[in-house]
Amino acid sequence: MASTTLSFLFFLIALIAPKAISSSPSAALAQDPEIVVKDVERSINASRRELAFLSCGTGNPIDDCWRCDPDWEKNRQRLADCAIGFGKNAMGGKNGKIYVVTDSGDDDPVTPKPGTLRYAVIQEEPLWIIFDRDMVIQLKEELIMNSYKTIDGRGASVHIANGPCITIQYVTNIIIHGINIHDCKQGGNAYVRDSPGHYGWRTVSDGDGVSIFGGSHVWVDHCSLSNCKDGLIDAIHGSTAITVSNNYMTHHDKVMLLGHSDSYTQDKIMQVTIAFNHFGEGLIQRMPRCRHGYFHVVNNDYTHWEMYAIGGSAEPTINSQGNRFLAPDDRFSKEVTKHEDAPQSQWKNWNWRSEGDLLLNGAFFTPSGAGASSSYAKASSLGARPSSLVGTITSSAGSISCKKGRRC
Repeated sequence: MASTTLSFLFFLIALIAPKAISSSPSAALAQDPEIVVKDVERSINASRRELAFLSCGTGNPIDDCWRCDPDWEKNRQRLADCAIGFGKNAMGGKNGKIYVVTDSGDDDPVTPKPGTLRYAVIQEEPLWIIFDRDMVIQLKEELIMNSYKTIDGRGASVHIANGPCITIQYVTNIIIHGINIHDCKQGGNAYVRDSPGHYGWRTVSDGDGVSIFGGSHVWVDHCSLSNCKDGLIDAIHGSTAITVSNNYMTHHDKVMLLGHSDSYTQDKIMQVTIAFNHFGEGLIQRMPRCRHGYFHVVNNDYTHWEMYAIGGSAEPTINSQGNRFLAPDDRFSKEVTKHEDAPQSQWKNWNWRSEGDLLLNGAFFTPSGAGASSSYAKASSLGARPSSLVGTITSSAGSISCKKGRRC
């Protein structure tokens, strides 16, 4: 039995760490079973570190930062330390009070009642906003957020749906986590309060799920988004320092617009990370559609599009790394990319690259511009994992069910 076990351990070492064995000082002592076991353990641990398999073994650096903790409910604000990418410095309501939403109503957008979500998000001080139970919140008008707020849906099933949805306008340090956002409608032609001391007249809104307008340090994580009037997540008018991660997006046409217009050059400062998301069934285009700025699209799972996945105009820099693209069966829709609103003589100079992407079912990515890595420095925000790990990394994309006292 001992001989069989020892032979199996030697076999494991040969598979996992042949280089380590040949160069290890302990190689000559490999007859000692304890040394063999230690070598195997070191090799496995090194392999896990290389692949970002941390304590929970998901390979997702955001999730491995907090989901392993069974006391996550007592340590909610730890989440703010787990962001990655260009939005990694989004503090949200870190170090602020916990505010518990107890009322799903939205009777008066000008004078919101204490206990409602609207009352919480307009306050001046940092707040970490949670929910005391499952609820569906149908807003009468856009939810206009003030700076330094976290909306944290963990521990409850929270839906913002069937009305206007979230607006992040000229504010900073916002985290939106664990919310279901769907069936968002247009609002407007109404007064809406955006702080305790101010309310104003709102024109007709677009009907986005999350609208970021001149916002910065924004992180949208682990949300499920679908079927809105305009975009699921749009960022325009000089918004920057944004991470969109771990979201599950379905059943929508124009998924994500990043950049207001070809003529709005203030969006040249925009830096957005799109990471670990699952772009799923019923999606058509704009995952994302980019203008002017710098965009890192990394380790996402694209399982459905009808027109294209990633597009843009006005010379954006797009750095696509370690994604998995599964093309539709339609032979005319195999291309991942769409260079828009310019002849080839112009877009051939735009910096778009595919590096380490997995292209399936005939999918193809049309690169352009410079091949030098230095051209993508401003569009690089984290190290990409191998595309072979995308299925595991994105397996929990979208809002997740978290129970108190258990790992999420």
